[in-house]
Amino acid sequence: MKTNADSLKTLVFVLCGLLTPLQQFAQAPSGVSDQKHRVIILTDIEADPDDTQSLVRLLLYSNQIDIKGIVATTSCWQKNRIAPESIERLIRAYGKVQPNLSKHEEGFPRAEELLSLVKRGLPVYGMDGVGDGKDSEGSEWIIKILEEDDDRPLWISVWGGANTLAQALYKIKNTRSAGAARRLISRLRVYTISDQDDSGIWMRNNFPDLFYIVSPGDDYGTATWNAMMTYVRGIDNRTISNSWLGENIQQGHGPLGALYPDVAYGVEGDTPAFLSLIPNGLNNPEHPNWGGWGGRYELYKPEFVKRPLGRSGVPHEPETRPIWTNASDTYTPYVTSKYGRAVRFDTTTFTGSKVTLWRWRDDFQNDFAARMDWCTMSYEEANHPPVAVSNQPEEITIKSGEGFWLDASGSYDPDGDNLSFLWFHYPEAGTYRGSIEMSGAENLVARWVVAPKVTKEETAHFILKVTDKGTPALSRYRRVVVRILP
Repeated sequence: MKTNADSLKTLVFVLCGLLTPLQQFAQAPSGVSDQKHRVIILTDIEADPDDTQSLVRLLLYSNQIDIKGIVATTSCWQKNRIAPESIERLIRAYGKVQPNLSKHEEGFPRAEELLSLVKRGLPVYGMDGVGDGKDSEGSEWIIKILEEDDDRPLWISVWGGANTLAQALYKIKNTRSAGAARRLISRLRVYTISDQDDSGIWMRNNFPDLFYIVSPGDDYGTATWNAMMTYVRGIDNRTISNSWLGENIQQGHGPLGALYPDVAYGVEGDTPAFLSLIPNGLNNPEHPNWGGWGGRYELYKPEFVKRPLGRSGVPHEPETRPIWTNASDTYTPYVTSKYGRAVRFDTTTFTGSKVTLWRWRDDFQNDFAARMDWCTMSYEEANHPPVAVSNQPEEITIKSGEGFWLDASGSYDPDGDNLSFLWFHYPEAGTYRGSIEMSGAENLVARWVVAPKVTKEETAHFILKVTDKGTPALSRYRRVVVRILP
């Protein structure tokens, strides 16, 4: 005779068997990554308050991004000094809230670990810091981390001048064999916040295979990253307002938030250089053209437009090879409805390179605010992101005219919050740029899609956005890349 325990085992076995087909196709939960992205930060901290702002945010994601170094550097705005002590001050404040952060997610490093990663670049400007005898603690550290036995790419997130990286590349080229130099350089991924010294164009000219994301020159107003702080007419800009920052970041959130400075020139202009490294189910930094929290970029040689030397003094020169740079999205925001269907398209459509970044701004600002809450709140008091699950593989192949389901019914929220769903086609991320109709209301958990007729193989990207109704509302995503055959 079976016991109750035997009956329970049988039930579990049957349920597991029923779930197996779904598990074979469902994507892994959003926010969970087997491999964190490695990054070294180069910051001209104290040249502008926004480096401090960005570093506060970075520390709150230090359990999801593998920080390998934080190097104090110069820039065109701070040519003769570096301020590593300011980095250390922020890390010590982080250390006071790290135990509470760890109640919400695992993996937050101890302050002592991060303090050991603070390094110094040379307190000189641009190419004056590149050449024989110009090694620094920072440039040597970049080489050391590059040479570690680690297959992951190493991101260099440049918030100011880039000459510390330029010196590392100079030394690699002149002291390693050609083959060894190629292997090391192939591991590098660079994102610079425009050009804040004259070493950026030197690197792009002299290392043509170097993976490099930049809005070149010093015309900050046209740069993609500037969308972090851009006031956009026709949308709600509340999450970059001073009142929002005061309420959600600066005041009442512990010692780290208390060090977040008021905006002087623009809010967190350096943050886009690492936003795409956050594992949210949307970001895929190896594919800048796919789009994500840090913006979307395409690989081409931009047209050179000659202009007078700007206030920064950084020279603007023609690019000699393709770089990852500004791309354009056409975007119509979704807005909530007071009655009836929960969401609908807004009446205004936006186009431009900045759209590729600010279209996600409320999502990543709310995420920042939630993590700032984690500094002081208990797990029960705070909100945590939902887990977005797509019941399809990350890549599927369909023939022209065939239909397929996009289904997010496996998604859930760790706090038990109600969830809202949104499936949409992201045309600029794929090769098929036409519109693709999706059946039913935009906010259904599952939607039927018919592949368009194509004359050659095309790709189409579909994004799932899952948002909870906690405070602040948090979003996670999944991406399904559909290969469409003629």
